Amino acid sequence: MSRVGAAIAIASTAATSAPAEIQSVDLNVLGSVSFLSSYENYEQAFWNDRLPAASNGRIKAVVRGFDQMGLKGGEVLRLTGQGVVDISTTVLGYTASDDPRNEAADLAGLAPTVEAAHAIAEAYEPVLDSYFTEKYGVKVLATWPYPAQVFYCNTEIKDLSDIAGKKVRTGNRTLSEFVSALGGTGVTMAFADVIPALQTGVVDCAITGTLSGNSAKWFEVSTHLYALPVGWSTMVTAANLKFWNRLNPETQTFLQTELKALEDEIWVGAGQETQDGINCNVGADPCTVGVKADMTLVPVSEADRDLLDKITSDVILPKWAARCGADCVAEFNQTIGPVIGIKTEIN
Repeated sequence: MSRVGAAIAIASTAATSAPAEIQSVDLNVLGSVSFLSSYENYEQAFWNDRLPAASNGRIKAVVRGFDQMGLKGGEVLRLTGQGVVDISTTVLGYTASDDPRNEAADLAGLAPTVEAAHAIAEAYEPVLDSYFTEKYGVKVLATWPYPAQVFYCNTEIKDLSDIAGKKVRTGNRTLSEFVSALGGTGVTMAFADVIPALQTGVVDCAITGTLSGNSAKWFEVSTHLYALPVGWSTMVTAANLKFWNRLNPETQTFLQTELKALEDEIWVGAGQETQDGINCNVGADPCTVGVKADMTLVPVSEADRDLLDKITSDVILPKWAARCGADCVAEFNQTIGPVIGIKTEIN
């Protein structure tokens, strides 16, 4: 267990007192990527230690990262709906090809801070829950992020304009559209494929979380870190609906309460890990969770923050609205719109 995970296991007692009526349940769980911060520092300890302790041993789980099962992430919700596992976590952006609704809470540039990303995800969660019930046969239980998504490049960059002409790994469609708006070429590929792609020049840069890239040792194949948050790789945790409906109300409430406490901890941790990841990648202190490296930190200018906002407003939102449709846009405007102070429409 990592230092952060150990601290959480010690500091976080049960979010609730286990009621006598909760059922005895053995859970089969797929977590997020096994070697990244969310799984190592939070999810693993939650399922293996905290939940059994909080339930007085009545709820136990076998948990593995979806990558440990040879999965890329995009198929996780469908497998959960089919009953292959009881509960799972995956990145919403990995399921963008299923439906544009899955992109809405983490569109490129939408949330400049972790607080904004949290408010957006919370506002949109009821929409996801309703849609996922019909689409996948799952119930949404929580949403949480990785640290801020930033640029790792194996070539010198000084600002966003230097992305022009470069091939950039992105984890989802909306980030690819952002890169294209800068004059670059977005290359969608799985996280595990990035290191060889950077090594061989298949891509010049790659986008991922500040600590995620550090955990995966991207600093060994990249030289420059441009730490402008362009997304948060928001994840969703969901339960197979038939499994969920077999649980009694007390067990459902208990699991939801415990997961809500975990969700809140991960959101707070994502903000802290964003800065820790930056510090570790460039060899600065404090570096408490990651590995110290010697990348070059590229300063983020106000002009580039303004450019990010402009691309989000003028390119990202209109493109998303066009492919998502009127009903989807209405849901966005009713939920996320008030949080960010922006409404979108189909042009």
